[in-house]
Amino acid sequence: MTEINIQAMALTFNPIPANYRKMSDDELTERINQKKRELGEKLVILTHHYQRRKIVALGDYKGDSYALSKIAAGLDAEIIAFCGVHFMAEAAEILSSDDQTVYLPNPLAGCPMADMAAIANVMYAWDQLKELVPDSKIIPIAYMNTAADLKAFCGKHDGLVCTSSNAPGAFEWGFERGDKIFFYPDEHLGRNTANKLGIARDQIAVWDFRKRKLGGNSPDKIKNAKVIIWKGYCHVHTTFTPDHVRMMRERFPDVRIVVHPECPEQVVELADANGSTAFIVKYVDEAPSGSTIAIGTEINLVDRMAHEYPDKKVMELSGNTCAMCVNMYRTTLNDLAWCLENLDDIKSIEVRQEIQEDSRKALSRMLDIAK
Repeated sequence: MTEINIQAMALTFNPIPANYRKMSDDELTERINQKKRELGEKLVILTHHYQRRKIVALGDYKGDSYALSKIAAGLDAEIIAFCGVHFMAEAAEILSSDDQTVYLPNPLAGCPMADMAAIANVMYAWDQLKELVPDSKIIPIAYMNTAADLKAFCGKHDGLVCTSSNAPGAFEWGFERGDKIFFYPDEHLGRNTANKLGIARDQIAVWDFRKRKLGGNSPDKIKNAKVIIWKGYCHVHTTFTPDHVRMMRERFPDVRIVVHPECPEQVVELADANGSTAFIVKYVDEAPSGSTIAIGTEINLVDRMAHEYPDKKVMELSGNTCAMCVNMYRTTLNDLAWCLENLDDIKSIEVRQEIQEDSRKALSRMLDIAK
């Protein structure tokens, strides 16, 4: 699918006025920059690494969800425009002060993986666990890619939030305080983190939320498990397969392969390195000039790094452009211009007070373990 077609799709589903649809990129960029000049320090624009290049270029800060969470927690700006997806803007709203307002330029930018861990299903699973192992202390850990109500659930039950940057630290934090970890929603990040910490395979259970009884596990499997992992996934990172790694090495014998830990464990095992989005950016930056690097993550980040490091051959691991997060790609220059020029008329991100309080506990614990 071409960029033009995807942009048209994004515009079709975000009902901004027709005149904003007709503006050129240059005109939209100038209007965005004009609002930045007018608002000055009152406005900050946060951009996730997976955003399109033209959006990232306009941001005051760019980073992965962990880095942007830390930034959001320390901002003084009255207006935060978060160019990412809904759970990220929610986290910024939770961590911001009462006199700050958070906007998501395209309100339809969601996360299918986050939707896989609906709070009703999580609570149903939690009740089954507490009935089966009443004497075990279970620490719930929610990946950043979750809705605020699940983050609040973790905060309320002595758990925390993590990102791919600090998942191992979050697991270690959990084991210091409990007997078992229940991790949501990404099966692959959960398994790769458990592998990194040396958790035995027979002590890892996968909870399939589509199965009514114990997520498809036997009682003994759950009782023996140290880590219980929710069966969710990122459609971008499960694009990559071991065959992609092998074929890339056949084509480029000197290639370095770096992947995100949301990829399946077989891909992670075959790669030269794995880590968060920030880790991947640093990996490319520190690679010697002339390096050939294949990356297993979202295509917009790979594309931007290919432009930023012309002295290195930077490629997407699978050799095509299917590894795209369409929800990240929804945010266009049209959306950002419309948002900034109509702040008084559009809906900001709101999180209920009781959800905010417990979510903030879980997010604050996440930030604390990195100190």
